[in-house]
Amino acid sequence: MLEFLSSFIDNYGYLNLFVLSFLASTVLPLGSEALVVALIYQGFSPFTVIMVATVGNYVGSCTTYYLGLKGRPVLEKYLSPSPEKLEKSEKLFKKYGIYTLLFTWVPGVGDAITMVAGLTQLPFRSFSILVFLGKFGRYFAIAYLTAFFSS
Repeated sequence: MLEFLSSFIDNYGYLNLFVLSFLASTVLPLGSEALVVALIYQGFSPFTVIMVATVGNYVGSCTTYYLGLKGRPVLEKYLSPSPEKLEKSEKLFKKYGIYTLLFTWVPGVGDAITMVAGLTQLPFRSFSILVFLGKFGRYFAIAYLTAFFSS
């Protein structure tokens, strides 16, 4: 079984990372950090791992943003955000502005922040820059710490 898992990671590591990172940036309770660490330990390029995870996570956030643009009925139909998380994220967004998007990777409120950005009709360019930077920073930190502690 361990050999199969190792072979699966070697053959489909980047694809698996993209899919998992994408899904983790929706309201699904998934995380991609463990796979980032595993791929770096397996000898995958840290830069490529960072970029694949960042792009996958960013694209997933764009999907949530798009559903937010469509309004609450669409969000409730497809994502069913808890009213508490959505309300908390709206308060954060109103209090701190668009820079809360740098923290869309934070569990519990990050996905709701992307929903709120869509609901408030935030321009996509501003959304993209801040979300991408936040996601990149997160994966860079994970990769750096992994490389640092593995040497």
